[in-house]
Amino acid sequence: MEIQVLKSKLHCVTVTQAELDYIGSITIDQDLMDAANLIENEQVHVLNKNNGERLVTYVLTGKRGSGIICLNGPAALRVKLGDVLIVISYASMEFEKAKSFKPWVVFPETETNKLK
Repeated sequence: MEIQVLKSKLHCVTVTQAELDYIGSITIDQDLMDAANLIENEQVHVLNKNNGERLVTYVLTGKRGSGIICLNGPAALRVKLGDVLIVISYASMEFEKAKSFKPWVVFPETETNKLK
């Protein structure tokens, strides 16, 4: 039996941009993607701590070191600049493997989105 488990988590990043006129996604600084083991086009769940909104989208690679967290397309309407987000991805794996799996959980500086 396979189950879904937490694979990657960016805990408390700040929205730096919101671009409505775009096809959709979330753009994330490549440093943050690397630290959380996220790849471009990977599905993520985005949880907004400021307003309780939750959405599902996919990752686009942002400029390394930029601190960018940008919601694109319709998702831009569900955030405001400065909102604090949690970005999560999940993976399917066998139940027994899941018991010992350790996810990548990253706690960047919330104000700058830089790694500590």
